[in-house]
Amino acid sequence: MSGEMEESEDLKWRVWAESKKLWRVAFPAMLARVTQYGMFVITQGFIGHIGEVDLAAYALIQIIAIRFANGILLGMSSATETLCGQAFGARQYHMLGIYLQRSWIINIGTGIILLPVFIFSGSIFKLLREETDIANRAGYISLWFIPILFFFVFCLTIQKFLQAQLKNMIVGWLSAAAFVLHVLLSWIFVSKLDLGIPGAMGAMIISSWFIVIGEFVYLFGGWCPNTWTGFSTSAFVDLLPILKLSISSGVMLCLELWYTAILVLLAGYMKNATVQISAFSICLNIIAWEFMLCFGFLAASRATEVHKIDALLFLSSVRVANELGRGNAKAAKFSVKVATCTTTCFGIFFMIICLVFSREIAYLFTSDEEVAEAVTSLSVLLSLSVLLNGVAVGAGRQSVVAYINIGCYYLIGVPVGIVLGYVVDLKINGIWIGMLLGVVMQVLVLAYVTWKTNWNEQVNMASERLNKWLLTPSEESNG
Repeated sequence: MSGEMEESEDLKWRVWAESKKLWRVAFPAMLARVTQYGMFVITQGFIGHIGEVDLAAYALIQIIAIRFANGILLGMSSATETLCGQAFGARQYHMLGIYLQRSWIINIGTGIILLPVFIFSGSIFKLLREETDIANRAGYISLWFIPILFFFVFCLTIQKFLQAQLKNMIVGWLSAAAFVLHVLLSWIFVSKLDLGIPGAMGAMIISSWFIVIGEFVYLFGGWCPNTWTGFSTSAFVDLLPILKLSISSGVMLCLELWYTAILVLLAGYMKNATVQISAFSICLNIIAWEFMLCFGFLAASRATEVHKIDALLFLSSVRVANELGRGNAKAAKFSVKVATCTTTCFGIFFMIICLVFSREIAYLFTSDEEVAEAVTSLSVLLSLSVLLNGVAVGAGRQSVVAYINIGCYYLIGVPVGIVLGYVVDLKINGIWIGMLLGVVMQVLVLAYVTWKTNWNEQVNMASERLNKWLLTPSEESNG
């Protein structure tokens, strides 16, 4: 009996100790992600009160074009997080700055390639046979999002660089300050000066770049003396293998983000498309905002070649990468378990909030009674989706995850959603049920993959990658 009590006490102490380590990374990561994504949600709220067509147009751009671009850049930046986390755990501090510069080179090029999506989005939506009024308005709004595209390029990579060395508190406070600034500017520009779309988008651009400028000041101002030693030509070394890892990460993440984008497009083909798109996008933004809380926490537990795969959780973070870099597979596995239990609690809490306050939440985004009613009708499905955000955990190599996403989302979720939405005539409820079914299937498969993960093998892979791409300080300076 005494032995069981001692084991129980030891487990409690281990959970407490690991939770403190996780929250040290998680709190600023959560603060940064929730407030940064919150700026998009706040903008949607202000635009929603400008007009119904404006809300639908903004929804098309944000959920389709922005998620498309953000998914690619976030996925490609995840390679930086993995490599920096492992290098920091292995005490190879000089490599972090090199990895950051390599990610800038890759992501700037990617941003330039993505520019036509924003320049010609109006024509693209017309080709996809969306309503003309919505497509034209979306094309106008998309031009305002171009500065946000390049905000992603720098913000995502610097944030992962700082997070890997447990210095992301500065990002959290900068993001929180930018969020407050954004709310204030949006209120002045839209509500007081009545500047409409230019006012709402101008507030977002100013607030977003406030974060990037603050990060540059922190980076170049000498607050990262061991990991940032200035620009180096070594950043151009080994770009191809990192590009391959970045692309695989980007494709994997985009498979999930494009899934919801396809569903929004499907909603646009229904009768009364303006209401359907608006209601669907409001619910998706609520889910995404809650996900940012969970994903911010899961950013505290990142594994090598283990990446976030869906609007749900994914084992991939700094704590795990640090432990893998140190060669401690047991600690990495335990960190994942503690993080999973914590995010499940998040999901349960926000599920209750969505069930109880669904109508009140709807009126935060719109003054239109029909849109609010459509959002309320989705409350049960919305709450289930929010719960899954907190429960779903997956792990595996990017290629494996990509196949899981394709199978669960595109071979199950989308076809079922089309049948229920159009054939059975359940409208957006049917599309959402299809989405949930795909997510549930994915959760089951990923749970199995996580359970079968060989953490000792992950340690060996981390060690091999570090040895393959490592530059000594002398090599870096001579590069």
